[in-house]
Amino acid sequence: MRRRTFLKRSMGEVGVLAGISYAGLTLGELNETSQRQAEQEGRPGEKVGRPVRITSISFPSSLSLDEIAAHVDNAGAANVDVIALPELCRGQNDRSEEDLQGPTVTAMAALARKHNTYIVCPIDRRKKDLRLNTVVLLDRSGNVACLYDKVFPYWSEYDVHPPANVGEDAQVYRADFGLLGLATCFDVNFPEVWKRLSDKGAEVVIWPSAYSAGTSLQAHAINHHFYIVSVTQTNDCLLYDITGEKLSYSKSEKVNVATVTLDLDRGIYHENFNLSKRDQLLKEHPEDVEQENWMKLEQWFVLKAKRPGVSARELAKQYGLEELRHYLGRSRRSIDERRGWRYEAKVLFPDLDVASCKAWNDRGNIAGASGATG
Repeated sequence: MRRRTFLKRSMGEVGVLAGISYAGLTLGELNETSQRQAEQEGRPGEKVGRPVRITSISFPSSLSLDEIAAHVDNAGAANVDVIALPELCRGQNDRSEEDLQGPTVTAMAALARKHNTYIVCPIDRRKKDLRLNTVVLLDRSGNVACLYDKVFPYWSEYDVHPPANVGEDAQVYRADFGLLGLATCFDVNFPEVWKRLSDKGAEVVIWPSAYSAGTSLQAHAINHHFYIVSVTQTNDCLLYDITGEKLSYSKSEKVNVATVTLDLDRGIYHENFNLSKRDQLLKEHPEDVEQENWMKLEQWFVLKAKRPGVSARELAKQYGLEELRHYLGRSRRSIDERRGWRYEAKVLFPDLDVASCKAWNDRGNIAGASGATG
């Protein structure tokens, strides 16, 4: 696959916090590509596409709150949109529970306000008589914007006292830059979590974790066409594109800080029913939109904006192009309608016969797509 303009720009952003010294970590120099992009992004009205800057700070759960806060404070000084911390960032044991007014959320909320940034802060949360592995999303004002309780806790989480409780649903939050999805560690092994994030419209998913997962994450990016950014206790960060391509990987001995810039206005489409519309769009708007990538084996292509003030996805919609995720969703619904029941029922309940699947479908007990929450 050819190296794309977007890849050149985004890879330049990994380590954009150059010149800042972290405990146990020295970052490289800011290259010319990322310097130009950083300068451009600092000028109102000059942004191309819909860029969001995300910093992943990966470290083992042994760091103190003061150490974590120092890393977040340094990252926030670089004017990023989101700072993400790893799963259970202060660990999990019989004494690690805290509520939303506890020291971790309080400290991170102050930093979110100070730097006008979102912070993804995973904690061992106490909620009355429940214990939850929770990702707390703080908004730019330091307020709790969204809570994601891990839907699939790992086995060891039931060994602490009291044991962890199980979350109920995936969460997608409508931030000022776009639709942000959240998933945690062991969730990577359960496709239904990621489909739920897709159904809710996630454009980028942040995945705090105890480990790296690798191609398990890549599979979800390929199937659902959202960006995935990891932040782990194993001091590394993976970034997957909406095409499923691995855009970057970084790892450090102690604390890994990776800053990436993602364009949420890039759109991915199937060739089916779209080629003539694409050709007309590109012919009539050669200065506005370009085809960044054509994946001929998959029969997918990616469109992106070429200049400020243009939305490639909105223009494509005006020309009748259907995004790949929507096309597959529409195809599924149409085929299920012809079948008379949702095939998903067989996946969820393999022992049901066809009559029972139809009964479930008629009662509306099989969950369908929904809009974003937050």
